[in-house]
Amino acid sequence: MTTFRSPSFGLPPEDRGSSPHTGYTRAHWEAAADGLLHAAWQWATPGGALLDLPGPPSHSGVRSDGLEGYARTFLAAAFRVAGAAGKDPHEWLDRYARGLASGTRTPGRDDTESWPVILDHHVQGQPMVESASVALGLRLTRPWLWDRLEPGVQDRAEQWLRGALRHLPAGNNWYLFPYTVAGFLESVGRGDAETARARERALDLLEGWYRGGGWYADGDGRAFDHYNGWALHLYPTLDALLAGDEGALGHHGQRLREHLESFSLMFGGDGAPLHFGRSLTYRFAASAAVGLGAVSGHTPLSPGVSRRLVNGSLRYFLERGASGGDGLLSLGWHGPHPATLQSYSGPASPYWASKAFVALLAPAGHPLWASVEEPALSEGPDRVLSVPAPGFLVQSTRADGVVRLHNHGSDHVRPDEGESAAGADPHYARLAYSTVTGPTSAANPADNHLSVTVGGVRSTRRRIHPLGAGHGEGWGWAGSWHTPVFPAGPSTSPGLRVESVTVARGRFELRVHRVLGAPDGARAELTGWAAEPGGPVCSQLYGLHGWEALEEVRAPQGTAFTRWAVLPRLAVDAAGTVVLVALASLTAEPGAGPLEPVVDEVVVGRGPDGETVEAGWAEDGTRTRIVFGRGSVAVDHS
Repeated sequence: MTTFRSPSFGLPPEDRGSSPHTGYTRAHWEAAADGLLHAAWQWATPGGALLDLPGPPSHSGVRSDGLEGYARTFLAAAFRVAGAAGKDPHEWLDRYARGLASGTRTPGRDDTESWPVILDHHVQGQPMVESASVALGLRLTRPWLWDRLEPGVQDRAEQWLRGALRHLPAGNNWYLFPYTVAGFLESVGRGDAETARARERALDLLEGWYRGGGWYADGDGRAFDHYNGWALHLYPTLDALLAGDEGALGHHGQRLREHLESFSLMFGGDGAPLHFGRSLTYRFAASAAVGLGAVSGHTPLSPGVSRRLVNGSLRYFLERGASGGDGLLSLGWHGPHPATLQSYSGPASPYWASKAFVALLAPAGHPLWASVEEPALSEGPDRVLSVPAPGFLVQSTRADGVVRLHNHGSDHVRPDEGESAAGADPHYARLAYSTVTGPTSAANPADNHLSVTVGGVRSTRRRIHPLGAGHGEGWGWAGSWHTPVFPAGPSTSPGLRVESVTVARGRFELRVHRVLGAPDGARAELTGWAAEPGGPVCSQLYGLHGWEALEEVRAPQGTAFTRWAVLPRLAVDAAGTVVLVALASLTAEPGAGPLEPVVDEVVVGRGPDGETVEAGWAEDGTRTRIVFGRGSVAVDHS
């Protein structure tokens, strides 16, 4: 059962007149920013250059983590003050100005205040990430901070920031960090050929990563996740907005608008974003794209819906213990949760959540705050939406506000990586994710996974190859294939391949898998959603064709949503080519019935175009027909 609590810092009274769904107003956002900042500044060094928050260090080390504390909280303060047209009742900017002077006095020195220098991403790269927040904070607050600095401090700050322009970023959204630094330097009259090159390089790469429909890959591979909103859209769109560059704003803003067409459905009725992808400890940063869309005017959403989404996301985490008794954002999801983290996660990492405060750039009279909250898309009629560019199928149900994402395209595998189980990541490898469940840990049975066991070793899913996606009225599908890889023994089995198709309608998921080239003695297994026994959500799985055994397995390490979880699992011996069909469901709807009567007939055969699966839906007689060709899938639902 979810425990609701108030954050340790005070919030204004709820306003259910203007915010009937959340009670939150713009004043709640200001109070949240102030509360988080007050808590973090308790851990500042005497000169204010480093905020050494308590907790285990990241792999970048304590000094880099302290810079992270300064830079990421500065971003929240900058949005807070800029959105109030310079009013700074808590004198945040004085603290950050003092810290900037202290940190840049002798960069690289091993003393109490000095910032680490910026080097290549594989040497000492984390300061490059933080340089973008420092630069953006300075740009947002220029009249009240930068313009009042002594010239010597300005020069030192520029010299430190230029380290981001002179060193190698990681091959993904990191190129937007020197882009953002260069944009700030140009905005204060310090641009040159070096800043121009950094910006041109980033924009060239960004164009190459664009896949359509408002979605960017995070680098040259197929990683699609929350970085689309809080990085790949945020930095260029905000840069164009601050520069008053209408041409660039039109370009980036149109892509942001397209992104929000699908991304806006990925928030549950309780305000939760999807628990999917990396850096999930950034929490309500997931709403940054929604807020930026409203601020920039490039959004398909009405102001009331935008308000509902940003308010809902902030409230969701604050009332579930994201900030502990000390007011600090913890490393986790609701509260602390180590399995949610990456090796680069340090005590101050969660403060990238500060990006959500971009919504404060909309002043009090802006439609975002003057409009009455309207229901989120997940609170409307049941919807199924295919998103072909990333290979997603998004499914929401009105009865419980649950949103599910079926992943047939995002894998976070670099193009130069081979098929290996060594880097398997539960936050990408699973078939499905939701707003009310998280993946099980790597040490427990994998949820939402089709595995092939060979020689006693279960396979995992790494590189995902999309086979297509589409949707119609009340239904949708997405498909993919992958090569099963094994963590022990031979990494692959010759000729072994799994093709997967998900068809969604209502709360139901028709899961169809074709296993090809399974060696003698192999065994196929399919798991469903991981949920708390007797908890608020119910996970169901039912074999329709090919499966034999159904059992319940345990995940003692739990998920980000529950300390302990169970999940259903189907299994069957498999050799050669086998077609397997199952029905799954994740629901919080009270009194949801069993799955057995939902599909009344399944026929598997071979037609002129390939292997076919036909399933009849008992409710209305609709038939779903799936045809597996040679490296292709066709789906019809009529």
